[in-house]
Amino acid sequence: MKPIDLLICNGDAIDGKGQKSGGTELLESDRNEQIKMAQKCIEYAGARKIVVVNGTPYHTGSDDDFEAMLANLVNADYGNHQHIEIGGVKFDIKHKTNSSIIPHGRYTAPRREAVWNAIWAERGLMDCADIIIRSHVHYYTLSKDARVTVITTPSLQGWTKYGSRECSGVNDIGLLSFDCANGVSSMTEHMFDMRKFKVEFKKI
Repeated sequence: MKPIDLLICNGDAIDGKGQKSGGTELLESDRNEQIKMAQKCIEYAGARKIVVVNGTPYHTGSDDDFEAMLANLVNADYGNHQHIEIGGVKFDIKHKTNSSIIPHGRYTAPRREAVWNAIWAERGLMDCADIIIRSHVHYYTLSKDARVTVITTPSLQGWTKYGSRECSGVNDIGLLSFDCANGVSSMTEHMFDMRKFKVEFKKI
């Protein structure tokens, strides 16, 4: 993937205190140390420019915004909702979107974001995006039509106690990279093989 012109960290760069599992799944519970760990991961990529998007308060702090600290450490542009044009391709980037417990419903919330983007554009409040990116839901979806590409990104976290107890569906782990030039983009998926987490039935 290198060289990387722009690296986008789309929220929840740290796990926070892990209250839902009593902190039992954390390597490090101190969010200041978690920020340093995230900093090392981001700097490893060696990107020319960095954008950090704010995640959810549960992970990144409701009283203190720890991702703002991260953005400062890695000299990144920081915000809640980013609109970026690179190589003539316009990206609308935000962390939060709604999830769904039915497979075909996973496409509904991100496609709704595309409709809102078009409405904002119709009112002259922003340009139409070419690519809309959301995260948060820990699964990868891709939906395209003649005007716009809509994506929920894979996560960088595997199964958790909370997920196993409270959530339905499969997770996706990985990264996405884009090559953009002259208003045209191509995307490459870099996905972790989830079969490493295969569930085995117990023979009784």
